[in-house]
Amino acid sequence: MKNTQFSYFRLVIIHALIALAVFALPFLSKILALLIPIIGFYIVYNAKNRNNEVILVAAYLVGIEVFLRMTGGNFNNEYIKVNVILFMLAGMIYSNFSTNAFVYWFFLMLLIPGIILTATQTQYDTDIKKSLVFNLSGPVCLGICAIYMYKRKILFSDLQNIVLTMGLPIITTTTYLFLFNPSVRDVVTGTQSNFETSGGFGPNQVSTVLGLGIFIFFTQFILFSKSKKAMILNGFLVLFMSYRGIVTFSRGGVITAVVMICTFLFLLYFFSNAKGKSKFVLVFILTGLMGIGIWTYSSIQTRGLIEKRYANQDAAGRVKKDRLGGREEIIDSEIKLFFENPIMGVGAGMGKEFRRKSFGMEVASHNEISRMLAEHGLFGIFGLLLLFITPFILYINNRQHLYFLSFFMFWLLTINHAAMRTAAPAFVYALTLLSVHIKIPQKAENSVD
Repeated sequence: MKNTQFSYFRLVIIHALIALAVFALPFLSKILALLIPIIGFYIVYNAKNRNNEVILVAAYLVGIEVFLRMTGGNFNNEYIKVNVILFMLAGMIYSNFSTNAFVYWFFLMLLIPGIILTATQTQYDTDIKKSLVFNLSGPVCLGICAIYMYKRKILFSDLQNIVLTMGLPIITTTTYLFLFNPSVRDVVTGTQSNFETSGGFGPNQVSTVLGLGIFIFFTQFILFSKSKKAMILNGFLVLFMSYRGIVTFSRGGVITAVVMICTFLFLLYFFSNAKGKSKFVLVFILTGLMGIGIWTYSSIQTRGLIEKRYANQDAAGRVKKDRLGGREEIIDSEIKLFFENPIMGVGAGMGKEFRRKSFGMEVASHNEISRMLAEHGLFGIFGLLLLFITPFILYINNRQHLYFLSFFMFWLLTINHAAMRTAAPAFVYALTLLSVHIKIPQKAENSVD
């Protein structure tokens, strides 16, 4: 236990130091982006994926994606998604996949009509290949991850290792944000999303990954703090990430984190025995005090502007006309496109072109649900229904998966405000499909039904 705790503390420190190194020498970000997949493939090859090493490597890539993008490490926007797909395919080669995962092969096939429709477009001056990759890399990543993880048996302790592996690079991201902007008070002047407090990168994506980190280290704090030192460290990480997430002024990730924590506590309480439920009073009080404390501190540091942001007001206290930062207009246009093209949609990636024609400028969709409707039509509806229904069917016989509902809510809420710009929603969605057990008595842990 002492060695385990020492390793955990050491890993936290190492990931904080990575942020410091990249902040001092930015070119290290490119080297990091190259090394992670290389080392990851070596680990998988050496172990023959006996313990689902591909999931661990993919989790790390998902956790570090935003950090690499904000520091210029990614070679292109789809770099991490492509790597995650490659690792999942490698996992299938080594460990096969469930024949029942055909439902997600079918999901991928439902994307083909939209691809064909886009490929035959000639009246628009657009880069078809770029448009397809930008809009379909997320759904394809989800489909491939889902095929590999579908009903794959795994211990809950190993699932926690996967979750922690995803969380460690988020420590790097949070530390870098502090180094990039140590004084929030000096740069916050309004209630719009703030690029300065987001490391110069997109606040929406930064908020999303920080929200995921908040949940990860909250679970560490509640379930795996075996000593006072571990409890203090995990509590600090939760508060630190919460603060930096709040001051991005991008609400999506923070609200998602709150929903994930609430659903997690609900499931934990529901499945606890009488003795366990009696301890929840303390957990609820402690969680509430942490939330009040970090919100109060954030309000002080932003001179009350953060409260206006969540109340949908500008700096002068006037209520804004739109509540979603202009996303309503995009969603309305996509719903209109769906009703005009209900069967085939307008083609994968073509929604942006239609908005350029209507609005006079290209605007990418932030909502994966309305995008699927507009660009894939009836095929998009079928695809979404598969994604919504399948995890819950599996969960009927998968009640030991304590993170199921939290992971599903992360995917659902994230694709509604940040689409699938990063690999996180695709990968976390696939984690809901794992067959989680406290103890697996017979088959190997990387087996599938």
